[in-house]
Amino acid sequence: MKDSLSRQFFRPLGLLLFFVMFASAALAENSGQDAVFLRVANGPDQGYTIKVQGEQSGELFLADIGSLARAMRLGSVFDGRRMQIDEAFGSTVTSCILTEKNNFAVIGSAAGDSPIRVLQLASAPVFGRDRVFLPVDQACRMFTLWLGRQVRYNARTGRIDAELGSRWPSASLQSVGQLPDDAPPPKSPEPSAPAPDSGRDSSAAREKTVIDNIRIQSLANGAVIRFSATGGTRNASFLRADKSNNLYLTIENATGNPARLAKNYPGGVVKSISPMPLDSGAMQFTIALNIPSSSIKSSSFRYDAAKNDYVISVMNDVDVEAIHMTEKERRIQERLSHDVDKWKLDAVVIDAGHGGKDPGAIGITGTREKDVVLNIARDLGMFIRQKWPEVKVIYTRKEDRFIPLKERGQIANRYGGKVFISIHCNSTAGNRKVRGPEVYILGPHKTQAALNVAMFENSVITEEENSNESYKGFSDEYLIMSSMAQSAFATQSTELAQDVLRRLGRDGSNNGLGVRQAGFMVLWTPSMPSILVETGYLSNPAEEKLLRDRKAQTGVAYAIFQGLQQYRSAYESRMAVSSRAVN
Repeated sequence: MKDSLSRQFFRPLGLLLFFVMFASAALAENSGQDAVFLRVANGPDQGYTIKVQGEQSGELFLADIGSLARAMRLGSVFDGRRMQIDEAFGSTVTSCILTEKNNFAVIGSAAGDSPIRVLQLASAPVFGRDRVFLPVDQACRMFTLWLGRQVRYNARTGRIDAELGSRWPSASLQSVGQLPDDAPPPKSPEPSAPAPDSGRDSSAAREKTVIDNIRIQSLANGAVIRFSATGGTRNASFLRADKSNNLYLTIENATGNPARLAKNYPGGVVKSISPMPLDSGAMQFTIALNIPSSSIKSSSFRYDAAKNDYVISVMNDVDVEAIHMTEKERRIQERLSHDVDKWKLDAVVIDAGHGGKDPGAIGITGTREKDVVLNIARDLGMFIRQKWPEVKVIYTRKEDRFIPLKERGQIANRYGGKVFISIHCNSTAGNRKVRGPEVYILGPHKTQAALNVAMFENSVITEEENSNESYKGFSDEYLIMSSMAQSAFATQSTELAQDVLRRLGRDGSNNGLGVRQAGFMVLWTPSMPSILVETGYLSNPAEEKLLRDRKAQTGVAYAIFQGLQQYRSAYESRMAVSSRAVN
């Protein structure tokens, strides 16, 4: 009887504990959310769904901006302190720049042919672990205002919807935050004197304020001089320019290191600043100007309580329009110089196809594709290092090991590749006569032959663990979407493919030599000009014999290098001409 009562009592208790544990596990799972789904629509009946990484922070989901950008087929670069995201939906390529501890996103075009825009964020982006995070709804708002395309987050379904096919009807959103080219420098607030500290019985009142730094901001029509302080607020007096073209700032109950604060300036409005401690316990600064007092339009003093800065503004009477134009030309030149450096071909990614448990195509006498292409890849890297020591060579694999297809493009992006070259050997069942090299770029299959090649190269995904989940939804529609993602690099990819193919051509080729399009999975991920080189047919006995010869492999590698060399020369020459055209 006692045992029966115990069982009756403990059975519901056990069920209650089970449900509590189950609910706790479910709660823990929800609180640890690390991704949301993004549904992208590029047009009628065109779209795809993909995961966007992130992490949960309290009740907010923080979206990984790099992951969100990649999901929308946008390029991004992150240097640890600043992230630049690039888009090319229209004729003008624009960039959105996020900076650490900064509540503003800056938008501009690489060519300088559109006004700069500044979007205010509700909070500064979070930088950590080589990633940049924003609350998902805030991130969607930023992309909507920047791209002029609707990007929305549905908190109820936990999904992002992006309409990228055409601009949102409210195209005026693209003017939000726009800064006119001729915008004058922001006016300084009216001078406000610090509150007197007499009568305050505090340590801040008794101890001296230390002036520890002086900064000068040069403007088109003057300068702003900031005296940074540590300590309490002090009374200060300001005397405008005298006949010697000197300004005077005296800060009471203040000190500083005169040797460190004294400075001479080679150009600009300010000539020099000389500090001097006074017997009264004050610190006086003499600001010598490079301009006569007669040309000073205005000078004023204010105290910036937020930064504890004592600020002098000097405006001179000059041709502001002419200075603005000169400054604009200087900024354009700096931006172009930066872009030339940014887009220099200084990193080449070499992808040896297949590897490890995936042998690739196998010739009649047993020649394995994975061995041939690895030798060619190593030789190509050797030529690049010898001829271009300043160019970084990145291999997706340097030995006989298996690398999943999607990881190959991720490697290229992670290490800052500027060109992606995937090397393969071809094969065709039932036809031993077809021979010759081919070069492919990403795009919809134009011929049955191109489709067959792509199907063979993509079949390697069945060798990967969890391939059904990793490549869920991979279809012809996906290939079309991915080719659209490469549209920003289509011209460069085609040019590179043509240059390489011209050098690779060999006597006896009968495969309809030419640059072709096909949906190769390995070309889907890289955010850079990308090509896939089929070096020849292992199903052809003569070509198999050629491709397994070590000397011939080196010759193929050198031919690819020559094509790359031609592409680099033409590409960087165009960049240099664009830069000089501004001068």
